[in-house]
Amino acid sequence: MFTNEMLIENTERLERFALKLTRNKADADDLVQATLLQALEKKELFTEDTNFYGWLSKIMYNSFVTRYRRKTKFETQYDPEPYLEAQKVEARQEAQVQVKEVEAALGTVPAKYRDILVKVCFEGMPYKAVAKQLDMPIGTVRSRLARARAQLQEALMTPQSNVIPLPKARPSVVKRVAYKKAA
Repeated sequence: MFTNEMLIENTERLERFALKLTRNKADADDLVQATLLQALEKKELFTEDTNFYGWLSKIMYNSFVTRYRRKTKFETQYDPEPYLEAQKVEARQEAQVQVKEVEAALGTVPAKYRDILVKVCFEGMPYKAVAKQLDMPIGTVRSRLARARAQLQEALMTPQSNVIPLPKARPSVVKRVAYKKAA
């Protein structure tokens, strides 16, 4: 039989071994916990004067292989992840409004600045590629990008008058509504 101190002494080595097997900290922690639990449950099967770490690592390896086989057999066969990724999810209403606000603000930026802003910020092109494509020095790209960002920021910070006022009600309609409420 072994003592709990022996388990504690070997826990750090088991954690390193589990991390090598799983390549994931959370899964490694789960594997260590399962190994220690199995070792405590099968305490009577450990023979004295043998390699205790070797016995623990064999339990760990067997647990890992069992979990891996179970995972490949059941989880990946009917994995919903590709289906879920293929589903299109509409943006929340606030996000849609923000996108429209950015599009409207982007429309206020002059074209010579907007093109560079779109290529660098939205398409992710490097400055050198933009400079080469637009046939201009990289310093010009940088300065125009800075101006475009400043103008876009200013346009986004300026309150928009996008609110459409409600038409004024005719006096006769107001009187009818007031009369219905009173009745």
